[in-house]
This record gives sequence, C-alpha cells and structure tokens, in this order.
Amino acid sequence: MSFGSIAEDYDELRPQAPQQAVDWLVPAGCEVAVDVGAGTGLFTRTLVGRVAQVIAVEPDARMRKVLTARSPGVRVVEGRGESIPLPDAVADAVFVSSAWHWMDHQRAVPEIGRVLRYGGRLGLVWTSRDRAVPWVRDLDLLPGQDTSGAESAERIRRRLDFDLPEPQIFHNIARETFRFVRTMTVDYVVAMLGTYSRAIVASPDHRAQGLAQARDALEARFPGADVIDIPMRAWCWRADRMR
Repeated sequence: MSFGSIAEDYDELRPQAPQQAVDWLVPAGCEVAVDVGAGTGLFTRTLVGRVAQVIAVEPDARMRKVLTARSPGVRVVEGRGESIPLPDAVADAVFVSSAWHWMDHQRAVPEIGRVLRYGGRLGLVWTSRDRAVPWVRDLDLLPGQDTSGAESAERIRRRLDFDLPEPQIFHNIARETFRFVRTMTVDYVVAMLGTYSRAIVASPDHRAQGLAQARDALEARFPGADVIDIPMRAWCWRADRMR
C-alpha cells in the first residue's frame, strides 16, 4: 500500500507494457478482462479498445482515484487478488501487472479461477528496467549496498518459475520476455526510480542519497545528453483455466 502515497508520479513515470506483450497475453475472442492489482491503470488502459469490457480491481483508494480519472470507460472496483468482488465465471481473462509478487498465491489462485470462465486466461506481466544490463541494475543501489544488493534480472526471472497451488486449475503454461527501449531525460529516469517500493519505504536520507547516486552515474555515463535510452523488459507468464 506504499504506492498510493505517490500515485500521481507512479502513473506518470512507470512504463506501460509494450504492445507485443499485450498481444501475447490477451487471448483471442476476449470480451471481458479484469486487471487485478491495477494500481493507477497503466496496464488497464492497454486493454481499452481491444476488449469490450475492462474491469480494474485495486485495494488502494489513492491509486483508484488516479485510475478512475485517467481511464474513462473502465469499471473500477475496490478489491484485491485474494478477494475479487465479481461473480463466478464472469471473465475471459484476468491480468496481474507488476503485482503478483505482492499477493498470497494460495488464496489468489483459486479466487482468480473462480471469476474466470473455463478456458479463460490468467496473464501476468512485470514491466521494468532490464536489470540484466549491469549499469541499469546498479541504478537500484541504496547507500551502503554493493552490486549484489541490487535487484537482479535473475531474481525477476525466478518470479515466473513459481509453482501453482494444488489442486491444479490452470494448464497450457507459457513464458515469454519482450525487450524494448524507453527514451527519457535524466530527470525523468531519476524520478521514475523514486516510484519503486525500495525507495518509497527507505528513510528520507537514504532515498535522497540513492537517487543522487543514480543521477551521478547517469550523468557520468551519458555526459551532456539531453535524453538517454533505457533498456526495458516485460517478463510475461500465461495459463488457461482448466474445466
């Protein structure tokens, strides 16, 4: 729930999933899609126009306020992955964008299965900087940390290798990653780094020092540049609801 304190910045600065990832995740013939842990609606809005009905489920009122204001035509409800306020078998697809690691999977998986129709799609995506690139990974460092303390690409990759709880209600599991580049000013990159939970919950001094370190590293690597290209990646996982 820490993200609600920076809801406006989160929506402005965080990356959206690239179109290739959305195409890979959304099943053919999808009429009703639910975005759970929708935040400010970054992934929600990628569904608008390609799915007849989009429903966003988000627990934080501050995030829902931004979501509602910036996502016309989307039904917005209070809820979470472990408790989705929708009827049984209402959705053709349920998506979770950059929030699956915050959920209790033992409770969320059967709850998502409940609201999905048979054959419906569960799709997960994490969209962030490509931490397989060393200089990008080092931007995560807080004061006093070494490189091993930064969140690694391997750690994020392992998020896709989880085991679903028994009894199994999903099959046809697939994984894919999509790389892309986001062109940004140094100021914009530094501001984006401040929207991640490690920075939000850090002490004010550590947060300021960490962001200053990131700025110094970027300006040293790209001296005098007006904008820079930040390598990004979307890690995707999908599966279909069994009968």
